[in-house]
Amino acid sequence: MLSQDEINALLAGMDTSGTPDTGSDAAPADSGGGPGNGFVDESLLTDVEKDAIGEIANISMGSSATTLYSLVNQKVNITTPVVELTNWHGVIDSYEKPCVFVQIKYTVGIDGSNILILKEKDVLIITDLMMGGDGSNVEGEIGELQLSAISEAMNQMMGAAATSISTMIGEKVDISPPKASVLQMIDDDPRDIAEFLTGTFCKISFKMQISDLVDSSLMQLYPVDFAKSLYDTFSSSTKGSSEPTAAQGAAAMAPPPAEIPAAPMPDMTTQPQMAGQPQMGQPQMGQPMMGQPMMAQPMMQMPMQPMMNMNIQPAQFQNFAGDSPILSTGENIGIIKDVPLEVTVELGRTAKPIADILDFAPGTIIELDKVAGEPVDVLVNGKFVAKGEVVVIEESFGVRVTEIVQ
Repeated sequence: MLSQDEINALLAGMDTSGTPDTGSDAAPADSGGGPGNGFVDESLLTDVEKDAIGEIANISMGSSATTLYSLVNQKVNITTPVVELTNWHGVIDSYEKPCVFVQIKYTVGIDGSNILILKEKDVLIITDLMMGGDGSNVEGEIGELQLSAISEAMNQMMGAAATSISTMIGEKVDISPPKASVLQMIDDDPRDIAEFLTGTFCKISFKMQISDLVDSSLMQLYPVDFAKSLYDTFSSSTKGSSEPTAAQGAAAMAPPPAEIPAAPMPDMTTQPQMAGQPQMGQPQMGQPMMGQPMMAQPMMQMPMQPMMNMNIQPAQFQNFAGDSPILSTGENIGIIKDVPLEVTVELGRTAKPIADILDFAPGTIIELDKVAGEPVDVLVNGKFVAKGEVVVIEESFGVRVTEIVQ
């Protein structure tokens, strides 16, 4: 069976009479024939490059899935990506209309841009979850509020992906704020979206699942030159980390040291050197040199060092019985004397139904639970500690403490 891309390619090479068109009017393979041609140049990326790009996208989307989980508070699963080359017609034929295009540009570390495509219903569900809903409010069309919310979600998701790429290549990677828009795709000119959509580009497809609310596909579009540069950057960083340093290479190329003849052994009982035991009677270089044979060494009788006299005493702990001297004498209380506490004077309280509160207006009188002349309450950090009477000090109110509450 032929895929839609292969059918488009065959139709692009036929004239109106149904016979193959071999004339000079055929679209060149390297340019993709423009947005109206269905030709896809499969030679632009090798299988190795596709596998590497898929691995980079897999790691990036793994970080993005974790970020999306924190935004929607639902289980998120993004499957292994599928990398292929396609064109604008291939995207139109394989995705629902309308859909949401989110454009992201890399500003630091990587030079390029990519586009994320999400289905309209998926965007409505994700934004509803972000706003505290249960994902069921998916009626109507996407407005500015939903576009702003999905742009923020993609900003955080692709920011996490950029961090993952930065870790892989060992350089700082940053992105610009994403721009989201709703497109019908059929009536839109790809030139107005991004110039690379007019030819052959790289499409990375993911299957995205969000709990039991979303079971859909997510699409990421790369320009071919950006995909190649991403592969080259990733390959060079991987190769650089696996190559030995110059010092290590020189050490590996150096010839082994000459074999040193063993000194004549004394006529005494010897024991073979056991693995893992230090060699006695040799300099502290310790291990034998590369190329030097292991020789049996005599076990030298080393005099035992007398143990030093240590003054060992049993541990003694403070007895916690009785009152603490600090608390009883007030010692060291000055340590906390500078700690500020909030002092509140409460004139009185009352309870009102919501209907009465809604009727509050300037001039409304609220009756409290204390009678005139009754002492007011003094609270320190919300705790009732004293009672007092209201006084006037020059032009300010004050409270004279009349009773300390134990």
